[in-house]
Amino acid sequence: MKQQANLIRAGQVIEHEGNRWTVLKQQIITPGKGGAFIQVEMRNMKTGNKTNERWRTADTVERLMTDTKDYTYSYTDGDNLVLMDPETFEQAMIPSVILGDQVAFLQDNMEVEVDTVEGDPVGIHLPATVILTVEEADPVVKGQTAASSYKPAKLSNGVKTLVPPFIETGERIVVKTEDGSYVERAKG
Repeated sequence: MKQQANLIRAGQVIEHEGNRWTVLKQQIITPGKGGAFIQVEMRNMKTGNKTNERWRTADTVERLMTDTKDYTYSYTDGDNLVLMDPETFEQAMIPSVILGDQVAFLQDNMEVEVDTVEGDPVGIHLPATVILTVEEADPVVKGQTAASSYKPAKLSNGVKTLVPPFIETGERIVVKTEDGSYVERAKG
């Protein structure tokens, strides 16, 4: 299905130069002189290579229609994720490269959505947030009065993020799976 380039959004699958690409990020740029264009960061679904492409906003691209199905994450087997269909209990092996950097946020029995194009997996969507434990957090610096003074912390999945000064080692926090940023303290 053809669509204008300015309608490209993250998570969509497009066909470009004979290959299928998953859109990771997009940004519309309006220079001071000349027409606006869209810059898209995308990943080749076969090779896993990333590239950046620019289109004028009036250009058209071929968008592929995806089907979405719910799965439950079981475990990782080498370079593949083993997912289970909650209805039929069949297992599916999906390359972990499709998930990219978000693979660190996978947790046992996590519900995920898998997008497919003609039966081939093209994208995996995790829940918006996960609860993780702070493994290491720098101590609070006395006299630091800046309102937005965040400090570095290492989470139980190995990801490093910035947390408010009141968060200490051992606390459970809610983190966005999209970029690993701090949301709030975990309740309960």
